[in-house]
Amino acid sequence: MLMKSDTPAGQAAPDEEGTPVSVKIRERLAAAKKRFNANDNIAEFIEPGELEKLLDEVEGKMQGVLDSLVIDTVGDHNTNNTARRVAKMYLNEVFKGRYVAGPTITEFPNAEHLNELIIVGPITVRSACSHHFCPVIGQLWIGVMPNEHTNVIGLSKYARLAEWIMGRPQIQEEAVVQLADLIQQKTRPDGLAIVMEASHFCMGWRGVKDMDSKMINSVMRGVFLKDPNLRREFLSLIPKKSSS
Repeated sequence: MLMKSDTPAGQAAPDEEGTPVSVKIRERLAAAKKRFNANDNIAEFIEPGELEKLLDEVEGKMQGVLDSLVIDTVGDHNTNNTARRVAKMYLNEVFKGRYVAGPTITEFPNAEHLNELIIVGPITVRSACSHHFCPVIGQLWIGVMPNEHTNVIGLSKYARLAEWIMGRPQIQEEAVVQLADLIQQKTRPDGLAIVMEASHFCMGWRGVKDMDSKMINSVMRGVFLKDPNLRREFLSLIPKKSSS
């Protein structure tokens, strides 16, 4: 079966020089000695126009998967464009955080010298586990203790940063740390706290098939780590989602 680009199913779509675009991107990463784990962002190594070529390549590989699953994508009207849809879903939606640069965040000085606890949430989390590419769906809360040198960002920007970090194959424990690193870099607060609660479909859809279990984890930094009273205040102000 040939794809629209006349590329045999399951083979990488070559560019005009005959080299698959994924190979070129990997070569740039290797030359820069940069890792490209599932939850890494590689946008700076993708040149203009290459994402569309990568989409064609993933489509071809996905068609090969469907063929190996013995799914008739010619005779079955429900799956005759599934390879393209899945490729677009991965590159342009659920794993977009790997392939595009981070959102532009306007930072303002703390002109009023705010120094009271700020809590943002719940922010909806949509990701996928690195092990099975099954959805991870949940919520997170962010606590910030600013100081006079802290950069102030809009509330919606926390959600945009979370979406960018979570839009990759993730392990929940690592995702929260990545988000904490990013927010700390952007805002430079005295303290930062993040709590995330999520359902993992790799546990509910497959495996033990337990849909009720959730994973909760947290990151505490700065004064949240040192001051138990502040930590308790933050945790007490987070709605008990699981019991609602």
